[in-house]
Amino acid sequence: MLMLILNVLYLLVSIAMIVLVLLQRGAGAAAGSGFGAGASGTVFGARGASSFMTKTTKWLAVAFFGISLFMAWHAIRSSHPEVQQDLGVMSQAEAPAPSATSPVPAPGEMPAPPPAAPEVPAAVPSPAEAAPPAQ
Repeated sequence: MLMLILNVLYLLVSIAMIVLVLLQRGAGAAAGSGFGAGASGTVFGARGASSFMTKTTKWLAVAFFGISLFMAWHAIRSSHPEVQQDLGVMSQAEAPAPSATSPVPAPGEMPAPPPAAPEVPAAVPSPAEAAPPAQ
């Protein structure tokens, strides 16, 4: 219920912010009249006290970012770890069980090296293969 209310509020704040930004007059709106008659002293000069729409836009932006951060925090905190993804074929694969010859090391321990394989002598050709064919 909380997330539904926040989503509706989030949507209303974003629409109001878009409307207020589009209704405001930009700093360059008077640039054309700045070079003609009836211009104020400066083209891009100081604006003086901020207007009602500027203050409202600022507070709507603060609310927008605040709601965004709270919804992201809430989504992370309420994630359900018991929900499993469907891995298809990989979900049927079983992990190999540790054998008695390779014990699982305790946390922080280095695993023991694998047992050395017995030395296998190089293959010696049989006398029939080593002798050149008789002519």
